[in-house]
Amino acid sequence: MAMPADTFPQHPDNWTVEEVLALPEDQGSRYELVDGIVVVSPAPTSKHQRLLQRMQLAWVGAMPADCELLPGVNVVLNSMRLLIPDLVVVTEPGVDTVYYKGTELLMAVEIHSPSTRAFDRALKRQLYADAQIPFLVFVDPATEPASAVCYELDDGEYRESAQSDDGRLVLSRPFPLTVDLGGSGR
Repeated sequence: MAMPADTFPQHPDNWTVEEVLALPEDQGSRYELVDGIVVVSPAPTSKHQRLLQRMQLAWVGAMPADCELLPGVNVVLNSMRLLIPDLVVVTEPGVDTVYYKGTELLMAVEIHSPSTRAFDRALKRQLYADAQIPFLVFVDPATEPASAVCYELDDGEYRESAQSDDGRLVLSRPFPLTVDLGGSGR
């Protein structure tokens, strides 16, 4: 059951992960939690979703047996932080769960949207680093062709480890992978 935007529940204190996970499902909006504050993002555009699908198809064949690729899952970083990356590579394949712990992620992938670009590049980057997620990929569909940058955690900070060239992202770590980010979209 969807929750109308004008009836978002009042909450006198900081929200917890458990409270956010108990909210009714919405038709596309994402509820994330950052230090007790609920952040609501709109559903992604069709261009965003096509790029996500293209990435999934490329990555599924590259996954090591001890990993699994999943789109749009809840990731709990701590009791006051819950994020929903566009894609994750988890190190606990086949687990049926409502959320994964940050410690179970090898990689998080964020596809920027106009409404989330600054949030992704600044705050989410820091939150993923604080949670010690080893790899982070940012994808920008606003460029033509789409572009991507992969970061690897090094001494608590992300350092660029790969960058797309003419719409192709080639990774050697954490596993070999080539992704074509190009293609048409509206």
